[in-house]
Amino acid sequence: MTTLSPILVPWVVGAILNTILLSIVALAPKKLLTPAGVVNAWLLGVIIWGILGWQGYVIVGFYFLTGSAVTRIGSAKKEAAGIAEKRSGARGPENVWGSALVATICAIALFFSQNNNVTIIPASVLLLAYVASFSTKLSDTTASEVGKAYGKRTFLITTLKPVSPGTEGAISLEGTLAGILASTVIAVVGWSVGLISIVGVLYCILAAFVATNLESLIGATLQERFDFLTNEIVNIINTFLGALIAGVLLAIT
Repeated sequence: MTTLSPILVPWVVGAILNTILLSIVALAPKKLLTPAGVVNAWLLGVIIWGILGWQGYVIVGFYFLTGSAVTRIGSAKKEAAGIAEKRSGARGPENVWGSALVATICAIALFFSQNNNVTIIPASVLLLAYVASFSTKLSDTTASEVGKAYGKRTFLITTLKPVSPGTEGAISLEGTLAGILASTVIAVVGWSVGLISIVGVLYCILAAFVATNLESLIGATLQERFDFLTNEIVNIINTFLGALIAGVLLAIT
């Protein structure tokens, strides 16, 4: 009887688990992912489970479910105003990788570091960067969606002049506070599963706050001027900044 190599076991488990879970997602009445989004989410899930196990997968799953729920907050109001997410919030491949590309690179870097005994970036830094990227993205998503739905006063980050909800670079008190809460919760999840320390939680919150505001600054000053700065590219920049800031904070302390 042939047995699987221990190296292959987590990858096989990840493939089976993701096939089951994403089949349920694909068949659910409310579509959280497009068909192409399902395929790309499957690939993402297998990579994360294969490298980081259930602990890393919990972070991805928490972000996906919470981010999808947040997108639907005040959906009727946002649709009436023409500022709701396209496809009623169903994520396509561009959304999957816009949110998770940086985290995936962190995981792959950790994999090669562990399997080649070459440590360029310490594992603790890569794990913190991994969690911080999702903490940043969930903060950004929550701040944007809550601000559009419930922001009483919305301001342009560069001038603090009042603007309509949904304007690129717009911020609101309600959205900002919700974003901080979201980054805190997912960072605590990362700590609870043992990926980061309690100090790492603080670094995630700080990095997410700074990166989310820098993302708003990019939206207000550069996004309309350069066609290549799509929302997905800006999301990648946003998560990269969050991962970088948190990683640097840990590395220098």
